[in-house]
Formats: sequence, structure tokens, C-alpha cells
Amino acid sequence: MVTDHPGDFDVMRARDVAVPTLGPREVLVRNYASGVCYHDHLIRVGVMKRGITFPLILGHEGAGIVQEVGSAVRSLKRGDRVACTQWTENCGLCRFCRTNRESLCAERKYFGHDRDGTYAELFKIQEDSLLPLPSEVGFEEGAILSCAIGTVLAAIRDVGRTQAGEYLLVTGAGGGLGVHAVQMARLCGATVIAQTTSPEKAKLIREAGADEVVIARDGKFADEVRRVARGEGVDVVCDNVGAPVFQEALRATARGARYVLVGELTGDTVTFNTARLFLKGVSLLSTTSTSRAQLADVIELVRQRKLRPIVTERFPLGEAPRVHRLMVDRKLSGRVVLLP
Repeated sequence: MVTDHPGDFDVMRARDVAVPTLGPREVLVRNYASGVCYHDHLIRVGVMKRGITFPLILGHEGAGIVQEVGSAVRSLKRGDRVACTQWTENCGLCRFCRTNRESLCAERKYFGHDRDGTYAELFKIQEDSLLPLPSEVGFEEGAILSCAIGTVLAAIRDVGRTQAGEYLLVTGAGGGLGVHAVQMARLCGATVIAQTTSPEKAKLIREAGADEVVIARDGKFADEVRRVARGEGVDVVCDNVGAPVFQEALRATARGARYVLVGELTGDTVTFNTARLFLKGVSLLSTTSTSRAQLADVIELVRQRKLRPIVTERFPLGEAPRVHRLMVDRKLSGRVVLLP
């Protein structure tokens, strides 16, 4: 599915393109499933611009079987089952690559953003961006491990440093990141308060493990979250929405809270009084994507069934425009996948 230029849903069209030529460190993967992320929509409509050139194949979530390897590839061979991270072409040498922060490498390119991605039957990606997928984990599950689960593992466990007994707020809890953030927070021992604007998603959110589900009314939810969280507020925020909920989520924080930005759905600007942070000792943090080590942890957690990837619907690859429309209209829950 090739996007020729920014625009409405129909700018994505099925097209035959040449099989990409591999560099020494690159791998060609036959794709069995591609996750769909709101990030894809933001690129398609032109909200995200930096580093993006068209025509472009969207998608940064994929899993499949190795079809071909470059001359310098050592860790993978033809026929291996694999899942991918959201990035490619990192240098492997800088201080970020060598400290489990490859997504901050100056040379890395985001998959389906700076480089063609997974809305295709075949995709090309760097060896370092792939990990073996155990036979116990299906391709549809494998496709969503890095973005939908790895990103919230990074946010909640590593950046937010969530501890047992703390209260944690998940915004946008009915979405692909949100339902997995609920599970991750429970694994860390937190009491999970899940925020959503869609009452019809409450059942799925509770099944994912939320202790409380708060439905935003006219954009307001902070008072209810604070009431549930001992009257003081939450210790950690995993914000998968961004600007539309920022003010309310910040109001819902307790003293010493860690606010971790994960998603941004609109690209809008937020203004706030910085005293709201330092007078309560709130740390404003963020995470961008998933490292190899974090993806390896997710794969093992899923293999052991300590985490459950939630794939709610499956669509043929050619229905990508319809899927984007459903996503924007908030008619999708959890994560959905496109099947080449």
C-alpha cells in the first residue's frame, strides 16, 4: 500500500513495486502481519513532516519469515521467524546504541516514517532491528510486540520506574497502546486507573486488568482520578494521547509523580504554568520507541503468557484506507492488523 502524498484515506493505493535490494547488513522479510498505529495516520495526513518523503510505504509493526539476508548478516538465516522494532539503520557504535537506547541514535531511521515500512508483502530492514520470534508466539501477536507493548514497557517500567503499590494512570486506555499499558502496569504491581472517552471500550479495558475505568466527560477526568487515587492523585502517568488530555492528566498527579509522554494524537501545542510541575516535584518524561533489549523482554513475557497481546480485528492489506478511517472515527479497540 503506497502513499503518494499526504491526504485523505484514499491516498493509500495497492501497487506492485520492485523487490528492494539488500545492503550487507539488511534482511528481506516476508510479512505475515502488520500492526496499524495512529502514528501511521499522522504521517498520511501530513501532521508529521520531519524526515518524511513521499511516495512512502507506511507501517512500523511487522512479523514474518526471513526471505533473504545481506552478505554481512550473521544472526539470522532464511526461514527464521522474526519480529521487528520500529527503527532501522542505527549505527551500533554511538553512546546511545551502546547503552540500550538505539532509538536515540543520530543515524537511525524510523520504519514506515523515514524508510518504507510494513504495509507490504515484503519489507527490508536492518539485521539489528529484528529478533527471533518463538514458535509459541503467532505472527499477528509478533507484529504488535514492539510498538504496542514494547513502548509502554519502556514508559512504565524503565522511564516511569513504576513500583509496586503505586497508582498509575493510563490515558487512551482503549487503544492499542492503552490496553497493553494496563497489563504492563499490573505486572509492575501498580493499581491501574484507566481513562477513556469511549464507554463501550470499558469492558475490554477491565478485562485487560484495570482496577478502575474513568470515562472522560466533556474532556474532564482529573477529579475522578484523584478521588480514586487516595484523594491525592497518581504516582505515574502513561500518556498515550498527548495534547487533548495533558492538562487533566497533569492535574491528576500526586506529589513526586512521573509523567511519561508516549503518544501525541493531534500535534497541537500545550501551554501550562511550570510551577505546576516544580511545586509538586513532578517529573515530565518521555519515551519514543523500543530497544532491542526491551523487545526481547516483551517477547519472553508473551512467550510465558505473562502478557497477552490484544489483537481485536484482522483486515486484508488492501483495506488499509478503511482501517485508517475506522481508527480515526474511534471505532477500533485494542490493536488491529493488516494481513498481506
